Amino acid sequence: MEAAAAPARAIRVRGVTPGWAAAALAFLGAALVTGVVAGPVDIGVGDVLRSLGDKLGVPGVTSPLDATQESILWDLRVPRVLLAALVGGMLAVAGATYQGVFSNPLADPYLLGVAAGAGLGATLAIAYLPHALAGRQVLPFAAFAGAAVAVALAYGIGRAAGRERDSATLVLAGVTVASFFTALQTFVQQQNTDTLQEVTSWILGSLPNTGWSDVAVLAPYVLGATAVIVALRRTVDVLSLGDLEAASLGVDVRRTRLALVVAATVGTAAAVAVSGLIAFVGIIVPHAIRLVVGTSYRGLLPLSFVCGAGFLILADVVARTALAPAEVPIGVITALFGAPFFALVLRARGSRA
Repeated sequence: MEAAAAPARAIRVRGVTPGWAAAALAFLGAALVTGVVAGPVDIGVGDVLRSLGDKLGVPGVTSPLDATQESILWDLRVPRVLLAALVGGMLAVAGATYQGVFSNPLADPYLLGVAAGAGLGATLAIAYLPHALAGRQVLPFAAFAGAAVAVALAYGIGRAAGRERDSATLVLAGVTVASFFTALQTFVQQQNTDTLQEVTSWILGSLPNTGWSDVAVLAPYVLGATAVIVALRRTVDVLSLGDLEAASLGVDVRRTRLALVVAATVGTAAAVAVSGLIAFVGIIVPHAIRLVVGTSYRGLLPLSFVCGAGFLILADVVARTALAPAEVPIGVITALFGAPFFALVLRARGSRA
């Protein structure tokens, strides 16, 4: 870590300043409040606070909500908002991590075949398991297993090539595995056309209204993966310089990259298993932060988690209210906002070149 600190200073790395940290937390707080109060049933901020105080046993505070409103608030809205925060934060910090580890500004959380593997796993579960088994219990496990297998194959191909230390080799291996798994998924879908709508719905991404169960399952993966990534954030700055430079500065490139990729991939796979495939979060959030606070991963990684959480909460609010009572897939919302924003980012980067 000492070796990593020296090059970090050489490239003028800086951490999260109090001002930007406060701004990011304020954004997340505003998103949390918006996510909790938005919906067809009117529940104000004051009512939420009083209900929270009642649950915490604050003396003299009683909830103004009836039983139905209490259930909507604490069994539906709050867990869904927290789930959106976990998924969005994980996708954003994973995207920033991949971009630093592979020195590729276009890298996203699905770089090493996570999306294709998860998609194949989910498709197999929907197509071949009885409907009762392929529900919210088995489907996330199948998607997680598929994502893990895809990334393991990508690493295996990289090692077989004898160049597992080369980031470009790993990226090409990921593209190869993703193409193969996508082909398998297409074949399975063609053989089971009656499942096309269900598979498509999962691929477009959505946040389930299953209460606290998904939050409890996902939180350890996301928080653990993020803790590892943030702990190694100084080293990511060194890896972003390139493998040869990082190795010359004393960084064990292979082990450090493996630790970061495993953490980002496990967290992403868990998030995707719960929410389906949600595009652009891992690209637009880190790039937006770079535009305002610079390229230092010491600040970029923690801010990506906080802002990614807020971004997906707000995207989910749009998804469930824009065409209420119908719900738009959240992946469609992130793509509608993400694609134009990413085009603006590319234009801004080009004008600075």
